[in-house]
Amino acid sequence: MKRILTLLAAFSAAWCMVAQPLPAPLTEQTLRVDYVFSGTDRSCTIALDQLSCMDGWAGRRVHLDSLALRGNGQIRMHDAQTGRLLYCNSFSTLFQEWQATEEATRVQKSFENVFLLPMPSVPVDITVVLFDFRHRVTARLTHRVDPSDILIRRPGGGTPETRDILRSGSPASCIDVVILSEGYTADEMDTFYQDAAVAVESFMNHRVFRELRDRFNFVAVALPSAESGVSVPREGLWKDTALGSHFDTFYSDRYLTTLHLKRMHDLLTGVPYEHIIILANTDTYGGGGIFNSYTLTTAHHAAFRPVVVHEFGHSFAGLADEYFYDDQYSNQYFPDVEPWEQNITTRADFSSKWKSLMGRDGVGLFEGGGYMSRGVWRGSDDCRMRTNTYPDFCPVCSESIRRLVSFYTGTATP
Repeated sequence: MKRILTLLAAFSAAWCMVAQPLPAPLTEQTLRVDYVFSGTDRSCTIALDQLSCMDGWAGRRVHLDSLALRGNGQIRMHDAQTGRLLYCNSFSTLFQEWQATEEATRVQKSFENVFLLPMPSVPVDITVVLFDFRHRVTARLTHRVDPSDILIRRPGGGTPETRDILRSGSPASCIDVVILSEGYTADEMDTFYQDAAVAVESFMNHRVFRELRDRFNFVAVALPSAESGVSVPREGLWKDTALGSHFDTFYSDRYLTTLHLKRMHDLLTGVPYEHIIILANTDTYGGGGIFNSYTLTTAHHAAFRPVVVHEFGHSFAGLADEYFYDDQYSNQYFPDVEPWEQNITTRADFSSKWKSLMGRDGVGLFEGGGYMSRGVWRGSDDCRMRTNTYPDFCPVCSESIRRLVSFYTGTATP
């Protein structure tokens, strides 16, 4: 294990992307915007919580005014004076997943959400939009941000201990992924670093990430917890952990998430990052991945290696689950609406998906995906996004990941 860690950390990439400067009026700082999304299955409200500014910008420097994927929500920043679109990004949220549960029909709840944008030097208007599963707007909020506002927080304090697992270049030239410890005490950090190395090794065992490894930095971030392990509510077990994660999200046994996004981002102050992986110190099976939010998975279950890659497929690449069981409370996909996820289709607009790959390497139309056995199709019989036993991503998912990496870095992929 130590040899794997050393080899990965010492890896020197032949490829190197020259970091482009951000165009004015964007600066080499990060604007963090915190929101509260609240509502029921039929209502939704977006409220601004607080603003923060941190030194450095680790996000993309190309295609700033374009979206790689539609997502279930979008955030856009316009120059307040000229109206020019300066930056945009897409995302999904736990709140929107919760809206499709039975609980949402009888109670109103709120969820934290945090977004990172390049800090402007002039006043800007920021718009957040949420969509339902038919891609209709359910909520919209536009608010102004003046960089001279004295109430924009400037967080201080210490920076957590970090360790490079794979360093391919500067934060400005690579896709920066942080791996956070959850439920590891201070005395268990050596175990965490070993688990983080296994996670990165697991990614590199998949062809698409192995071939694109020089586009990524993976950094382990030590966040000590007061207690070892994580919370399992169905067993009456609640732990005092760094991120307050727990199983039984939405009363689903294996759905492991954290609702404390503000706390999570607070703990990352001073660390350059774009994407987040959380490793939970438990052998209970479970995990979760939310597009452009985070991956959370258990590090000591036998299926850790395939699961951490599968969940990162959700959070990083916006890939949909390709398995099905038809017992969800409400459907997320409809025959007249093409999913924005690139690895499934309802055939409403199949030309926008993998039509050009048909007939290659077993690519076709295989019915079943997105939790539905009928009316949704995937591109291959099996894939990392369908089962833990299949060894790799299918050609459709691999091509989706390549396109996304090219979008983020502005470079062609092999």
